[in-house]
Amino acid sequence: VQLQASGGGLVQAGGSLRLSCAASGRTIGTYAMGWFRQAPGKEREFVAVMTWTGADTFYADSVKGRFTISRGNAKNTVNLQMNSLKPEDTAVYYCAVRDYSGSEHSRVPSVYAYWGQGTLVTVSS
Repeated sequence: VQLQASGGGLVQAGGSLRLSCAASGRTIGTYAMGWFRQAPGKEREFVAVMTWTGADTFYADSVKGRFTISRGNAKNTVNLQMNSLKPEDTAVYYCAVRDYSGSEHSRVPSVYAYWGQGTLVTVSS
């Protein structure tokens, strides 16, 4: 599975951005797609996850109510709509695919087998 993330950029606080992640290759059997972010000097942090069917979503407390993960119009695409952005949302955002259900929660990075290259989001104050 190959993942291509896009949509990052520079935005003022309070603004919005939409990230997209396009999956290609052998996507059959994909269980979920998640978004993570990593700010300079910090560990990679869970943001949101959606099961591949779109039936279930889960968000980090820090983005709940501001970010929405959803299936895109294009095939095998997942979007992350980010509203009311804050300077602390500044980070490189990564999409990732989990290819099995398992017992570990999807907020754990190690359950994801495939990662995109990341897209930079910068929120100015």
